[in-house]
Amino acid sequence: MSEGLKVVVAGAAVYGASAALALAERGHAVTLVDEGPLPHPHASSTDISKVVRLDYGSDAFYMAQMERALEGWQRWSTRWTTPLFHACGVSFLARRPLERGMFEWSSLQGLRARGHDVEELDSAGLARRFPAWSAARYPGGYYNPQGGWAESGEVVRWLIGEARAAGVTLVDSARITGLLGQAEQVVGCALADGRSLAADRVVVAAGAWTPSLLPELRGALRSVAQPVVHFAPSDPTPFQAPRFSVWAADTSGTGWYGFPANAQGVVKIANHGPGLPLDADAERVFDRAWDARFRAFVAESLPALTDAPIVYRRLCLYCDTLDGDFLIDNHPQRPGLVIATGGSGHGFKFAPLLGGWIADVVEGGRAPARFAWRQVSAPKTEEARFGG
Repeated sequence: MSEGLKVVVAGAAVYGASAALALAERGHAVTLVDEGPLPHPHASSTDISKVVRLDYGSDAFYMAQMERALEGWQRWSTRWTTPLFHACGVSFLARRPLERGMFEWSSLQGLRARGHDVEELDSAGLARRFPAWSAARYPGGYYNPQGGWAESGEVVRWLIGEARAAGVTLVDSARITGLLGQAEQVVGCALADGRSLAADRVVVAAGAWTPSLLPELRGALRSVAQPVVHFAPSDPTPFQAPRFSVWAADTSGTGWYGFPANAQGVVKIANHGPGLPLDADAERVFDRAWDARFRAFVAESLPALTDAPIVYRRLCLYCDTLDGDFLIDNHPQRPGLVIATGGSGHGFKFAPLLGGWIADVVEGGRAPARFAWRQVSAPKTEEARFGG
């Protein structure tokens, strides 16, 4: 293990903030850089909620990692005076009875094989447990009491505060414009205001902005915008836990998922689909045609939301790898440069593990092999890559 490194972390969303905290706790001198404000309003992790779930189809690797991450969420919860993780469980619903080959079926079998107590639901069971649903439309599904949602923007704010308390230097009004090098060795970064920051290691954890800093990754990463809408029903009671959980409704086919009402009575719904390719610095214009699609979905599935006003619209910008796995590794041609990106719409739930994985790489170790630098020719097809 390398001792006492000087590390610059580019990007103060969930990857960068968790990495800065983990590195500082291991005794390194860390500078965390972001153009701000923080939490950055355009970061994918900045919203009122993100899903925390174990459910990954037949992918036992992610399920096992999420078992560890869920323990981390529970440990973090003991440190918060105000709860930021809400363990209401997660429901996966389908428009037909579950059968082999479906994501929901694979998740149910995988969870049970690992000893998790999961309740299978038909329409009658859904109506009893979660009566806000038009249950006849969802004859298949299950409820997993392990999991829930996190107040994502507030979690990032907390991580930044913990990092600062651990000795991290925060530069929150600066944009990194390039990396400094001696031959191929990366030795720091340049800021837009003319300053430079020297470092033994630079961690690029800039989410959808990563290809702007590292153009060689443009073929491996893509920025994709996904629509998010907040509803404010006059009576949020039907959508409050335990009568309502985090959910995904036929997610492999339609991409709909959402959350219980938060403390302000807001019900967040999102859609995970092909998305709109969008550069991180481009203007984010929410296509109002999505309003009608959201309205049609709630009218048929969650009728008590039919007339609820929409109080917020957002494009959540994913940084996707072609295979959906994260990218946490050393740059193979540029010593001193560590890449930590590719959240691919499902990275936030691993927040309690991300910092440790990134710090391991900085110190000369390895993150899990699935996250290594790689060439990908085709995406995986089964896994539901969504998180909030």
